[in-house]
Amino acid sequence: MTTGPRVAMVAGETSGDLLAGLLLGGMRARWPDLTASGIGGPKMAAHGFQAHWPYEKLAVHGFNLEVLRRFREIWGIREQLAARLLQERPDVFIGVDAPDFNLGLEARLKAQGVKTVHFVSPSIWAWRGGRINKIHRSVDHMLCLFPFEPKLYQDKGIAATYVGHPLADTIPLEVPREAARAKLALGADVQVVAVLPGSRGGEIRHIAPTFLQTVARLSQQRPDLRFLLPIVPGMRALVEPMVAEHAPKAALTLLDGQSHEALAACDVTLIASGTATLEAALFKRPMVIAYKISALSWPIMKRMAYLPWVGLPNILLSDFVVPERLQHEANPEQLASDVLAWLDQPARAQSVQQRFLELHHTLRRDTARAASDAIAQVLESR
Repeated sequence: MTTGPRVAMVAGETSGDLLAGLLLGGMRARWPDLTASGIGGPKMAAHGFQAHWPYEKLAVHGFNLEVLRRFREIWGIREQLAARLLQERPDVFIGVDAPDFNLGLEARLKAQGVKTVHFVSPSIWAWRGGRINKIHRSVDHMLCLFPFEPKLYQDKGIAATYVGHPLADTIPLEVPREAARAKLALGADVQVVAVLPGSRGGEIRHIAPTFLQTVARLSQQRPDLRFLLPIVPGMRALVEPMVAEHAPKAALTLLDGQSHEALAACDVTLIASGTATLEAALFKRPMVIAYKISALSWPIMKRMAYLPWVGLPNILLSDFVVPERLQHEANPEQLASDVLAWLDQPARAQSVQQRFLELHHTLRRDTARAASDAIAQVLESR
């Protein structure tokens, strides 16, 4: 192309904004005069992305019962965006994760001749495998983060490319532990627990109180422990009252963002299931994965699951490498016991760190370039 492509994109939460920002960086290196707009966040804006709506408008937690409360607003945004894109007709639409929002939008665009790419395969291998038929109607090309995914799509006649995980490119193979501790004013010998209760409001409401009760319990049992809790933009007002209620005496530091610094600096992390667990694995951190959703949503999701694991590190390694505590098992007593087990068993911690290093090598590709190569092929096929 003699000029940069006109790209429309949608990212629906913090992790999607991060991935989309990395992708945009690679695309802009290939096409310096690229234009990009749609729904996104600050990581995308840093690469010149124009957001018609912020990604927070799409962030929801749990299964459809939670989504229903905001269905009208989200549906309205998708209708407005679809009308806008069908009028503007971008060269390519790239949906970044958020499949419940993006696949429907992609289907409408593809039916009208707009090329569509989806970045981050929905977890059809974990649950809701029937979505493969909708994906076939919606997506011209699937960009896959994990090596086993492309064959699943190619067997169904959907073009797919393994591009690796961009976080594996950006997170160093050797963890910058000393630099992170210096930045956070932490001594070399102090034991540190990073607490990551999620990035979305609903997620934090369900999980953070239990995590903070766990912090309080750990603080009583090990008074010398230090705790780090990174907070995504806009969530401090939600988290601070929870800290005051559940862990007022703990040596807990609230960080504005800085989740990577917290993961690099910590000895173990108590973490909500999601993309952050993969980040923790790439930082070679022992972890305790926990997740809680509403009592109404839980039975639905449990029935639809295909795999015995929910945490990405365990899924990718096909083993319970780190403990997972879900719903009623995610209680302060159990979580505190799991955290202490990592701190008290250094040989076990070292073993899992080696497995995470091997995983890091597997996922490390020049993702931005591989993805932009695939997108270039889609553009050439117009």
